[in-house]
Amino acid sequence: MREARHSKGFKVYVLVFVGLLMIMLLGACQKSTATKATEVNDSRPVVSIMAPLHFPHPPIPELIGEIEKLTQTKLELNWVPDGIYTDKMNTALTTNSLKKATYVKYTDYMLMKNSIRSGAFWDIGPYLDAYPNLKQLNKEILGQAAVDGKIYGLYTERPSSRQGIIIREDWLNNLKLAKPTNLDELYQVLKAFTYGDPDRNGKDDTIGLTDRNDLVFGAFKTISSYFGTPNNWGLIDGKLVPEFETEAYVDTMNYMKKLYEEKLINSDFAVTSKDVQRDKIIRGVAGAYIGSMQDVQRLSDEVQLANPQAKLTLINHIEGPKGFQIWSIPNYSALYLFSKKAIRTEAEMKQMLQFFDRTMDKDIANLMKYGLEGRHYTTIGGKVQLTEETSKLRVNEVNALYALMIADLNNPQVKQLAESESLSQFADKLSLDNEKYVVKDPTLGLESKTYDERGVELYKIISDATYNYMLGKLDKAAFRQEIERWKRSGGSQIIVEYNEAYGKK
Repeated sequence: MREARHSKGFKVYVLVFVGLLMIMLLGACQKSTATKATEVNDSRPVVSIMAPLHFPHPPIPELIGEIEKLTQTKLELNWVPDGIYTDKMNTALTTNSLKKATYVKYTDYMLMKNSIRSGAFWDIGPYLDAYPNLKQLNKEILGQAAVDGKIYGLYTERPSSRQGIIIREDWLNNLKLAKPTNLDELYQVLKAFTYGDPDRNGKDDTIGLTDRNDLVFGAFKTISSYFGTPNNWGLIDGKLVPEFETEAYVDTMNYMKKLYEEKLINSDFAVTSKDVQRDKIIRGVAGAYIGSMQDVQRLSDEVQLANPQAKLTLINHIEGPKGFQIWSIPNYSALYLFSKKAIRTEAEMKQMLQFFDRTMDKDIANLMKYGLEGRHYTTIGGKVQLTEETSKLRVNEVNALYALMIADLNNPQVKQLAESESLSQFADKLSLDNEKYVVKDPTLGLESKTYDERGVELYKIISDATYNYMLGKLDKAAFRQEIERWKRSGGSQIIVEYNEAYGKK
């Protein structure tokens, strides 16, 4: 009896042991499968990118996942709000913590040449011909961005000038005013927007223009080009002269000073961020915004959430003393540079180029530009139809991806748009019209060692003097003294170097 019990107990023990063993083996098998799956995932090349976020939200995970699947990569995207992007990028540069690919705005790129020359970034020129899309990149644009004849970046292609005026059309209608066509009419409209109760609420609570602390992409440089100021540098009697030594630059400062003194512009414009500037349009405090016309669709969507009756429109032609002209950027608005600190081997570098080359193919290029068909856009006769109903959806879910697109304007793989009346397409149309009137920077492609080394420090002298003049803290003589200080601090050497380089063209 005892033996039978012992025998039965032994059998139970064996069964339990075998069961536990099977569970352990099954768990090990599942763990092994999971580990293998992870290994498969980890075997994908990691593509790490730092890029600016121009929209309220980064792209939805569904889109990122689709790009990862199509490119067979693992994406690590560091989205940085545009307003603080330059500071964050410079911090990453100085602390050697850049991602493999970094978006560098052309205004920042001009000041990074010393880092480039010191070997911080890969020279990608020798590799481009190995990739079917990258070898088609525009040689002229690549040349515009070359440093000492070498190519370091993949360019994001943009129109020469997207600058213009975003304005409250309903305010113009309320005041029975036409769109301004010259600088005097613009002043009169801004004055009426400030003192004419354009929103018809019976309160003195509006201003004409909202602006920010940016002499380039804010209102100043665009108004400056209306006055006939050269683009950064001008040719006078065959010699290159900095823009701030011209009378047109002073005329621009006087115009802005008048807007400030008559309270037609936000009084804190010299220290205002872009977000605060936009907020004044959105809340109906200001009636005009001078800058990139491409901002209009997002602004319109947000304005109408606050006030469904509000309506924005665009103006790109404002005549000045020399007719209409508009400043331009090079045909790249930014470049993706590849960090040697983050990319250690040539094989890794080739993986990064392979990723960007693949994004120019039809499936990914259209995904990045328009989103998912059926959700973000529809197709009519092979052309993309973007509706007002889906515009907010694209802003929140898709549009941030535009920063990752390279050479998209002339990429034949990108589908054409069907004709529509969207504000976004209106902005594209006026940007194309601007091309006939652009003023280019004659120093583009020229080298000045002193500018590369001390450009940031010296620019601050001029930008501070410009703001202080507009705010009434400096008169014309004092402004001229600041120019002389700029010259003594290295500006004269920059003038010499640019003129020598120009003479050798």
